[in-house]
Amino acid sequence: MSKQINVALIGNPNTGKTSVFNALTGLHQKVGNYPGITVEKKEGICKLPRGVKAHIIDLPGTYSLNASSLDENVVIELLLNKKGKDFPDIAIVVSDVENLKRNLLLFTQIKDLEIPTILVINMADRMSRRGISLDIPFLEAELKTKIAVVSTRKNEGIDKIKDLIANYREQSTTPCLNASEIDKPYFDRLQKVFPNQLLYKLWLVITQDANFGKTDRNEFEAVADFKIKSKTDLKRLQQKETIKRYQFINNTLKKGQTIDPAKAKDLRSKLDRILTHKVWGYLIFLFILLMIFQAIYDWSSIPMDFIDSSFAALSEWVKNELPSGAFTNLLAEGIIPGLGGVVIFIPQIAFLFLFISILEESGYMSRVVFLMDRIMRRFGLSGKSVVPLISGTACAIPAVMATRNIESWKERLITILVTPFTTCSARLPVYLIIISLVIPDGNFLGLSYQALTLMLLYLLGFATAIIAAYILDRIMKLKSKTFFVVEMPNYKLPLFKNVALTVLEKTKSFVFGAGKIILAISIILWFLASYGPGEHFNEAEAIITEKYAAENLSQDDLDHKIDSYKLEHSYIGIAGHAIEPAIRPLGYDWKIGIAIVSSFAAREVFVGTLATIYSVGNDEEETIKNRMAGEVNPILGGPLFNFASGISLLLFYAFAMQCMSTLAIVKRETNSWKWPTLQLVFMTGLAYITALIAFQVLK
Repeated sequence: MSKQINVALIGNPNTGKTSVFNALTGLHQKVGNYPGITVEKKEGICKLPRGVKAHIIDLPGTYSLNASSLDENVVIELLLNKKGKDFPDIAIVVSDVENLKRNLLLFTQIKDLEIPTILVINMADRMSRRGISLDIPFLEAELKTKIAVVSTRKNEGIDKIKDLIANYREQSTTPCLNASEIDKPYFDRLQKVFPNQLLYKLWLVITQDANFGKTDRNEFEAVADFKIKSKTDLKRLQQKETIKRYQFINNTLKKGQTIDPAKAKDLRSKLDRILTHKVWGYLIFLFILLMIFQAIYDWSSIPMDFIDSSFAALSEWVKNELPSGAFTNLLAEGIIPGLGGVVIFIPQIAFLFLFISILEESGYMSRVVFLMDRIMRRFGLSGKSVVPLISGTACAIPAVMATRNIESWKERLITILVTPFTTCSARLPVYLIIISLVIPDGNFLGLSYQALTLMLLYLLGFATAIIAAYILDRIMKLKSKTFFVVEMPNYKLPLFKNVALTVLEKTKSFVFGAGKIILAISIILWFLASYGPGEHFNEAEAIITEKYAAENLSQDDLDHKIDSYKLEHSYIGIAGHAIEPAIRPLGYDWKIGIAIVSSFAAREVFVGTLATIYSVGNDEEETIKNRMAGEVNPILGGPLFNFASGISLLLFYAFAMQCMSTLAIVKRETNSWKWPTLQLVFMTGLAYITALIAFQVLK
């Protein structure tokens, strides 16, 4: 047996399907999107005995083959398309030992497709605690399948799954029950019209409007002696089918499963009463968030500083050790800082997904989603939107990625579009230096004016995101009527392996996804700042040396003057002067214009760009502040950074699109340039108008 075996991993949400997938594939897995759609595709390789490999596809969680969402439809399309490259040689249906009755509905449907199918009963370590015992030989005989009882927590039963996959040809393809008895004359006619097709596949094509091979609904319409029933009649038949299946499942479990209520320990209901309480639930969630973000800021600062200094040292080493020239400059000032701009996000992304993964694995995140839905739904969002919106205070990139668990495309899209309004940590350097320049010292109720201003900027971001969501919900013509259904899984201790693999996969997805675009634009920005047309740029050294010849400047000071002059006359400097007429009504000059353009690479670049422009010899904040405080407005006179221009600048950064990496990730998540382009235009327009009004009113 030399061929690779295709395995479809299927199951309801919260059955531990991901744990089984991780146990089988380990690090041999990758994540992408299904062709043409944004539903996530997770696949991996499992090594079997005798050198055989199994290609395992972890399909989106689904409760049945009666699809109600895009990701559920993916499951049906894959199982129907026998000629598809991913069509399974064997299907593994993962069930939870505590919810076997509900999980078996999907199992009986897949058995009707006559695909070799095995049943995995997961979380076996809970059986004794919950007073559950199973008669496996009886269940195997009734369900016409082989059963693997596993505990991914204790790593038990995984070898049994591998053995069953390797012997997939021996697995039964006989259905558990005859579902066509719900309307025998109708199904007999259907089989007569298409004698070479599997009956249950035909039924799914009729009811789901899904395609397989060359058979679709149009063929049924074209057959003269067969008429598709009305939608109402089909719905009624689907309900009859579900009832028939549950009758079979109930009869099977009456003999095959025993539950002793006296042994069941119901800690869950006691915790739920507290964690979903209409008052305590929100307070506990708020406290957990404060702890998480405090930890993210505290824990990520050390590795981020290390990464920052390491890339700066590497850049300096390349400059000193390699022969001077354009290639060395590109490497030292373009590529290495560009890579640094990607890598520096890794600690925040890793820590954020670490905490989100722990909350999801423990079962708490479902309670948060339930809690927040009643608030969010009024604004066109889902309860699940709360995770990305809060994540956005660390970084918009993982926050946008976190929208993937929102089923409704409309709610997911709105969440993606409004998430960048929340204040990310990259805006903090800009906020802190501007606030320190323009907001006076003083206190109100024990809080400084500067601290209150910072808090107001955060609140403004959240409020704008919610208002923007409300407006988008009213104007978007996307049809997406959904009912909020969330399952409350049992509480459990997170599995370290699952958490680690989630963090690794999400971080890798960012580095290789958005990273390529960040690096490319960083190189473009370097080129625009390092080259310029005409003699002003090319003769900068001679011009500055002659200009300051009488002042006896040190070589370092002279070099900074030359760098500043070259930057002013570089392509990006020319761009700054070109946009100056547009930004002057906001209270900015060409130097701030350059900083704004440069900071599109990353918000924190704003301060560094101004430091270079103002010929600052080091990166100490005080020095930058003093030089910025001493700048004079060339038009109005007086300080350039005054209360009016400072508030204008703060509001501009509060509303403007965060950075190019956010734009890149929005493009990736929506599979289109349409939405990120609209997002960029709208947010920039809003930022400009708000900043303009603020300056004109306050000046």
